[in-house]
Amino acid sequence: MSETLNLLKTLIQRESVTPNDAGCQDILAQRLSPLGFTDERLNFADTQNLWLRRGQNPPLFVFLGHTDVVPTGPLSAWDSPPFEPTIRDGKLYGRGAADMKGGIAAFITAVERFVSNHPQHKGSIAIMLTSDEEGIATNGVIKVVEVLEQRQEKIDWCLVGEPSSSQRTGDVIRVGRRGSLNGKLTVLGIQGHVAYPELAENPIHSFAPALKALTEEVWDNGNDFFPPTRLQVSNINSGTGAENIIPGQLEAQFNLRFCTELDEATIKTRTHAILDKFGFKYDLQWRLSGNPFLTARGELVEATHAAIKSVCGYETLDDTGGGTSDGRFIAPTGAQVIELGPVNASIHKVNEHIDLDDLETLTRIYEQILANLLA
Repeated sequence: MSETLNLLKTLIQRESVTPNDAGCQDILAQRLSPLGFTDERLNFADTQNLWLRRGQNPPLFVFLGHTDVVPTGPLSAWDSPPFEPTIRDGKLYGRGAADMKGGIAAFITAVERFVSNHPQHKGSIAIMLTSDEEGIATNGVIKVVEVLEQRQEKIDWCLVGEPSSSQRTGDVIRVGRRGSLNGKLTVLGIQGHVAYPELAENPIHSFAPALKALTEEVWDNGNDFFPPTRLQVSNINSGTGAENIIPGQLEAQFNLRFCTELDEATIKTRTHAILDKFGFKYDLQWRLSGNPFLTARGELVEATHAAIKSVCGYETLDDTGGGTSDGRFIAPTGAQVIELGPVNASIHKVNEHIDLDDLETLTRIYEQILANLLA
């Protein structure tokens, strides 16, 4: 049984549902500290953050990951307990197997192999881990980056071990991500009796044409790396539950996944302009989850392409699809950022799993990337 598989099984056994780490970071620090990695805890509120670094010279290569996992969902829907790693048909099942304890296990053992073979490697290697990625991500990587920036600890290359692969390990790498902007809208009406609508103001009726306009708005046409920006409504709530009362207000939540053709300020301005056309009273609160980023073809992308070709024998695809990741907090520092990890078909689902052969393949790819850049 491989070291990567053994480590992954140990991590899955820890019930680290966000924002809990459940001791995962202690396990990883204990493995790498004997290899010359400094162990620094940068915890904020209920979030555990770990910064392990070997070396002080540039360039600095960082593996980034999160030890927290999403909730399991109904336990009865799982074929085996989600926190009891179980092997069936050449796959390892368990919550976090693919997202993203599999990636973490692979890059930890890849680092161990690389340091053993290249104890005098160039530059520095670091591991950044948080327990607040699957949640609201307010006390995790974003706070660690602030600390690093304050002490001028500059990251040159960052590889996020998120499950980027589509059909087979390494067939897709993420070289960027769309931005994510959330809106919470309250439409203000006047509550009243349905028999006397002239004495009330129905916020549902007021908002209906604005909703159509928002969802039909052509925000942009995308570009060579990103699809067009889209607005999606995720929740609408109104009414008292009684059938004879016109509600006094409506609440709606929406999200825009936006590309590099737009920015936060432009989206806000255009959204308010659309709402203002319909003449109702409203309050709109915004929350930016992250701006879009794109890593141009450079040393990190080239080293990754070469490593996947060497280990797997095929070319990889540069892509920017999917949701967001903690890479959005690293990219603004000027670092080159990519995401490369396991196949993502089972992430966040019941019976989450990873192929056993893919674990070794991913470990070898990570090790080869390090060799391409720092050997």
